[in-house]
Parts: sequence; structure tokens; C-alpha cells
Amino acid sequence: MIRASTTTTTTITTTTIESASLMSAPRTLFDKIWDAHVVRALGERDALLYIDRLFLHERTGGIALRALNDSGRAVANPAHAFAVADHIVDTREGRGDTTPVPGGDAFIRTLREAAHEAGIRLFDVTDADQGIGHLVAAEQGIALPGLSVVCPDSHTCTLGALGALAFGIGSSDCEHVLATEMLKVRRPKTMRVTFDGQLARHVRSKDLVLTLLREFGVSGGAGYAVEFAGDAIRALPVEARFTICNMAVEFAAFTGLIAPDDKTIEYLSGRPYAPRDENSATAVAAWSQLTSDDDAEFDRELQLDASAVGVTVTWGTSPQHALGLDEPLPAADKFDNQAAREHAGKALEYMDLKPGATLRGMPIDGAFIGSCTNSRLSDLRDAAQVLRDRRVAPGVKALCVPGSTQVKRAAEAEGLDKVFKDAGFEWREAGCSLCFYAGGDGFAPGQRVVSSTNRNFEGRQGPMVRTHLASPRTVAASAVSGHLRDAESLVAQSGGSRAAV
Repeated sequence: MIRASTTTTTTITTTTIESASLMSAPRTLFDKIWDAHVVRALGERDALLYIDRLFLHERTGGIALRALNDSGRAVANPAHAFAVADHIVDTREGRGDTTPVPGGDAFIRTLREAAHEAGIRLFDVTDADQGIGHLVAAEQGIALPGLSVVCPDSHTCTLGALGALAFGIGSSDCEHVLATEMLKVRRPKTMRVTFDGQLARHVRSKDLVLTLLREFGVSGGAGYAVEFAGDAIRALPVEARFTICNMAVEFAAFTGLIAPDDKTIEYLSGRPYAPRDENSATAVAAWSQLTSDDDAEFDRELQLDASAVGVTVTWGTSPQHALGLDEPLPAADKFDNQAAREHAGKALEYMDLKPGATLRGMPIDGAFIGSCTNSRLSDLRDAAQVLRDRRVAPGVKALCVPGSTQVKRAAEAEGLDKVFKDAGFEWREAGCSLCFYAGGDGFAPGQRVVSSTNRNFEGRQGPMVRTHLASPRTVAASAVSGHLRDAESLVAQSGGSRAAV
């Protein structure tokens, strides 16, 4: 059941959920949130859902708002809609409305004008809290446990790390949500992915999720809402959980979720849009119900041993093309079916790699730390530990783009910007930047790049650019080495003088 209550001076609402004890059958975390948002069932699997929060960005948001206005409709609840300039903004120092993306200036201006006319909160290019929408929604406490959150971006599932039902939608769906606060959605099946065991000290959440994709493929989660669980997930800090849920869409999942716990509550405490004062206790009590019941049944269960996961890097043109640095590259004929064999063969050709070779020592031309996957303060700290007192290898173009202006300020307060710049990295303003190529910033054709992003498709970071996905830690170690490598081998080579790295 949905109950709206005012929680902050911004007069937004939260969704609270009736006690699970009132329901006879054990339910999963996803079931509880979904059931709380059903306005009307529309057949066996479809339902009209209440949408708590909508985020827009400049590539489609202004167009959706203009289309709504042209149809003679108004935004139903401006307090529940937000907009951010993030996808095609310039991340170079001294930026303004101009962007290196052809035609991008008009998208930014259109969003600004339409958002102001509609009376919705815009995190504009020069706003002190601007950043990638998925980071801003979390930093501001706009996304909260138990809420439904949508955005015209497939990586909206990032926010499932807070226990929110977050998923990407199309631009026409945005118009419907703006006008009605509701959306017709097909209910997915449920899956639980359990990571048992303890992560090795040098392994990160990026390695975990790349291992999942390697083991079960990029279609392994198709048609499912995936809950990530287990000892290894509970041990992760909240910022590392964002990385796991961010790449649920690379698993083809409808969304990814992690049950909120004390770490989640601590993370959200004091956020501008989070519940305050007497509402805080009510919210925390509701959030405590957001866990799968002990006897809840999932449509599918997967288990992985987190203690067996090592540093993982992609080799091909799909996030599932992942392996350890010392594992031999597979031959195309080793794959199970013809489609996979053809894909692997094309990937090896595109990446200019030979079966049997290893990734360790593969020369690189570029290194990028950024994106909604790995550009939070903890990511930058992790990379800076590796970069401190080291220099980027000659010939390597290296960039760090904080995920939000808030992250950038915090990093600069700690002196992390100096570490990056002293190492030879470009230090940029917040935005999506080189996560994808839109005709502006990019690496040169034929260059090999190691990146903390989520997609390594052909041309993802520029025409004919070859991208290897890795954690920020591995990106940093590779940048200073001039070739793919892990941070531990770098420390060992220097005599272990940086054992804390």
C-alpha cells in the first residue's frame, strides 16, 4: 500500500510499505516494493505502477518536457521530478554551456528552459551539486529505500544499491510519468545472486560483477529483477554496492537491488532530501522491512564464491569477455554456440588480440577513471593510493572525471586532485565524459584504453577505440605502467614499499 507523507522542507513524499506480517506468503525484497506501488493490475504480469521519482537529463529530458507542454499537459508533481545536465556537458576546466558534442549546446539550453518553465529542480552545468544523475540522486537523498525511481538511462539500476526499485525508461515513458506519476510496467521474474565468502584485500566490487558476467553471460539476468546478497555483498560499503547494481543492466536484468541495512541508513543520514527529525525514525522503521523474507522463493538462484574472485579485466567487446590478467585468451572455437563463436572471433579481431596470449603486459595508450560505475570518492581514493609518487607512463593519455561536483570538491579537500595531476592525469569537471563517445571527447582510432566504465562495445569511447574494463585501482596501476597490470604486482616490483596500497 502506498502512503504519502511530507518528509522534508522540499515537500517531497516517501513511500512506506505495510508490514510483511500482513501478507500471508513470504515475499522477496522486489515483491514488497513492487506490490507497494501497484495502482492497478493490468492482466497477469502488467501493472500500472506509481512512480515516486523521475530524473531527466539533457539528451532527452528537454524534449520530453517540451512534448508534454505541446500536448497541453502539465507536470503532475514538479516536486517529484528532477533534471540534470550530465551526458554531453563539457568536463574541461572553465566550461560553460558549450560542449564539444556537435549540437549539444541546444540540448542543454532546451532542458534548462523547459525545466524552469515546469518548475522542477535542475542540477545545471554550473550548479554546486551537478553531476551524473545516478550519483546526484543518491547524494541528495532523492533516491531512498523502497521508492520507485525512473530515468531515461539504462544505468538507473545503480540506485538499487539503496534498496530502491530503479530502472531505465524511454523518453515517451518520461512524458507519461511527468503527466501522471504512473507507468505501465511488465513484472519481471525474480533472481537472487549470492556472493558468499570474503573478498581478497586487493579485489574490488568491479571484479565481482565482471566475474558474474563472465560466468553467466550478458543475457543471464534477462527478464529478472536481481537481488544481490551474501556475505561479500553485506561486507561492501555502500559506494561499492553502487558498482554492482550499476552493471545489473549489463547482465540484461530489469534492475538490481541490495537490501538496505545500517550502512545504507548511515549513508543517507543528513542528505538534503532524506527524511529528517520525526520522519527519520518512521522512515528507518519502514526501511527495516525491506528485506527478502527467510522463506521467500526466487524464480532463479545463482551462487558465486567471492573468495575465488581475482583482479578481472575485459578482453573483448562485451562485458562478459572478462578474465584474470594471467589467464590465456580464449580461441573463438571454444565457445558453446555459433553466435558466441562469431562474436568472440570478431571481438579478438577488433581488439587485435591472439588466442593463448595474456592481458598482462598488453601496452595501452589511454586510461580513464570516471562514469556512474566508478567515479565516487572511494574510487578516487583507491586510485590515488596507487598513483601517489608515481607518474603516468610516457605516451599514455590519462583522465579522471569525478562523477559529481560534490565528489570533486571532497576529493580536492583531501588533496586527491593534486595526486592525480602530479601523476600526469587530467583532472576534469563532473560529467559522463568518456564513458561513451557522442562526437566530442574521445580517444583516437586504434588506441587501446583501460577504463573504469561499464561498457566496452566497439566504438564506445571513440571510433575503433579498444576498451578494457577494470576497477579504478587496476586502471591506475596500468596507467603508470604503460600496460595492463594489477596494483599488487606494481607494489611488489617497487619492493613492497607501499604495502598499504
